[in-house]
Amino acid sequence: MATIPSTAYASDDAAELWLNPSVEVGLDDNTAFELETAQRFRSEDDGRVDTYFFRGWVKQGIADNATLAGAVEYRINDGGSNEVRTMQQLSTSHGILKTRLRLEQRFVDGADRMGLRLRPRLGVGFDLTGDGRWSAGADAELFWVLRGNNVGSDTGITGLRTTVGVEYEVNENLSLGLSYLRQQDFEDDGPDEIGHAPLIGIKYTF
Repeated sequence: MATIPSTAYASDDAAELWLNPSVEVGLDDNTAFELETAQRFRSEDDGRVDTYFFRGWVKQGIADNATLAGAVEYRINDGGSNEVRTMQQLSTSHGILKTRLRLEQRFVDGADRMGLRLRPRLGVGFDLTGDGRWSAGADAELFWVLRGNNVGSDTGITGLRTTVGVEYEVNENLSLGLSYLRQQDFEDDGPDEIGHAPLIGIKYTF
């Protein structure tokens, strides 16, 4: 399975373009490997550098409705501090309800120590038509910093990401999706920073 989501991300101050191509290969009936990449092109005038990452996932089905996964990521920030992340993730489905809990260990060049972040996500997904070709979904994800990378840095809930969208199954191999993403970064000393993004997704199974 290959997916090529393309994201046009616009914050209050600048526009960005995010690309997120990935490919997933089944290793057996319950195990899969996914290579995920991302390219985030940003405005230098806004002080946000271009970012690229490469992430390898191993996913293991542990029940009919649950998948356990682990990943290693290398993230390159142009002109900034590069980062290595290790991640553990549990995904479940309960009818139309879907959950995902991700724990990240973040190793940033030049930082004081390893950072820890928890990302719980709750969503819904359901068919819009009887044949299942049209479907819809929505989710909300919190960014909860358990330990900052630098001594004295902020901890607690620092952001909220919400998404709502629809998907159309063109045929057995190809699906197209259109979503809206809202990103809110909580700021202690001023107004929150809020970004908006239309998401275009292409998923091809082979």
